[in-house]
Amino acid sequence: MLRTNQLFLNYAEDLYEKQERKEDIIIRSFSKGERILSQNETPSKVMLIKEGITKCFFVEENDKEYIVEFLGKGEVIGEIELIRNISCLCSIEAVTEVTVYAIAIPYFRALIKTDLSLNNHLLDVFAERIVNTSKRASYQQLYAAEHTLKQLLELQVQQDIQMSKEDMAAYLGITVRSLNRTLKNLGK
Repeated sequence: MLRTNQLFLNYAEDLYEKQERKEDIIIRSFSKGERILSQNETPSKVMLIKEGITKCFFVEENDKEYIVEFLGKGEVIGEIELIRNISCLCSIEAVTEVTVYAIAIPYFRALIKTDLSLNNHLLDVFAERIVNTSKRASYQQLYAAEHTLKQLLELQVQQDIQMSKEDMAAYLGITVRSLNRTLKNLGK
């Protein structure tokens, strides 16, 4: 539901403090609703979320939005695109105020070649994503949207955030109309 990675965040904080060239890693802030990365565009930096919550989503050919995941502290974005030398697969948008470590692409490429710790963090991230995607896909097949919606509503309370019905429906992979029916069934 909300992915975080404290170990990767610790690594990035340490890297930021010890960097020799201050332009290699900078801290950037994004306002709620601001686009951090855009689908089909070339990323200019690899970023690691320092504070805040983002939504990772893509827009299908029929203009329907599908939210893949909510990302929080320690989650890395733009790394797959850099490694594969492709444009952004998804868009990333700030759900709350967001602060990131923005890592220059040449510096990130150099780290991939020389820093075993970074490579281990990336392998862990990729493995976690595969596991989470598999779990979510099977979960959506086995359980009604009501169960996942309950978790989504709990996340909003825990993180003190508000999500639009469109975002909730996009995360659940259902229409807003179906979401309204499900909310009604839950007495919300």
